[in-house]
Amino acid sequence: MGQDNLRYKRILLKLSGEALLGDTPFGISPEVMDEIAREIAEVYRLGVEIGIVIGGGNIFRGVAGASKGMDRASADYMGMLATVINSLALQDALERQGVTTRVQSAIEMREVAEPYIRRRAIRHLEKNRVVIFAAGTGNPFFTTDTAAALRALEIGAEALLKATKVDGVYERDPLQDPRARKFDHLRYQEVLERGLKVMDATAISLAMENRLPIVVFNLRQPQNIKRAVLGEPVGTTVSN
Repeated sequence: MGQDNLRYKRILLKLSGEALLGDTPFGISPEVMDEIAREIAEVYRLGVEIGIVIGGGNIFRGVAGASKGMDRASADYMGMLATVINSLALQDALERQGVTTRVQSAIEMREVAEPYIRRRAIRHLEKNRVVIFAAGTGNPFFTTDTAAALRALEIGAEALLKATKVDGVYERDPLQDPRARKFDHLRYQEVLERGLKVMDATAISLAMENRLPIVVFNLRQPQNIKRAVLGEPVGTTVSN
């Protein structure tokens, strides 16, 4: 299959930290990590240039820490460090699949990751390396959703693919209301007006201002990342 079949040739894949849990209550499931790495490797071999932002919720959530009395900035920095752990684990899993991978961190820690440098990241992508962007934006009070939208725009990604635990965006939580309707397509403004839990408002606003399409889909369904880059109908698309 050649690049002519691809809907998106450069993507930013957003993974939640919770996606790495599998059946474990905390940390990283090696089996789930290997499964995700295999899915990404398949897309990589199609010739897609891939940037990745991964959350840290399987280890520590800044908002949750702050709600229990911690200073919000300190809690957010801890959350950023959790994303670095996940990024290094994903790098290892991808390289075992034969995928050349670089981790770039917004918080400098040269012993384990490159510092985030936009031009270097783009050069890695052009050289067919997957780039994992760790430590969010490097600033407290910003989520990894916002980091994903920001990095997607910085590297010139054609779409932001958000891999979640559900198969798209619903009007209400489908686990609480089985009759909740799933949306195939939404406009950015609808997401903001309805308060839908796609991504946080800052990330949606960034995407809206820069016309960056967001595709929300279920990571647990095999081949979904591949289907999204091929432009097949999958999950919910948020665009104009």
